[in-house]
Amino acid sequence: MPWWGWIATGALLLAGELTVDAEFYLVFLGVAALATGVVGLVGIELPHWGQWLTFAAISVALLLVFRRRIYEWIRGPLVDLAEGVTGDRGVANERIAPGGEGSVELRGTRWTARNAGDAAIEAGARVTVLSAQGLRLEVRGD
Repeated sequence: MPWWGWIATGALLLAGELTVDAEFYLVFLGVAALATGVVGLVGIELPHWGQWLTFAAISVALLLVFRRRIYEWIRGPLVDLAEGVTGDRGVANERIAPGGEGSVELRGTRWTARNAGDAAIEAGARVTVLSAQGLRLEVRGD
């Protein structure tokens, strides 16, 4: 791709971030495309595979090093969806055997849950959230 193609692609990706909330992924892809275009603009001729490798390397480096920091700086800290549900009560959507997994309804959302209790939880029974590990809840029947 010619250098101006990379710069145009970078500009489109940056404009895309302004029109949709892509959580800053498009910003870093756009910057990487612009940087790849600048490499060609200053006269460094790379083969097509070298251009794509440069784009990929810059994209990954920017995403890994800067994305979370800049996103949190502008938008505030990323929120763990399961944060703050310990102690909440929900309803089992299906029978969940002791140590088994199933789904529960909590705060209007369906969650994957593991029965941490000794007794089976029947469908429709109330459950209490003991903890959250990622998006999986540890629950006990009431």
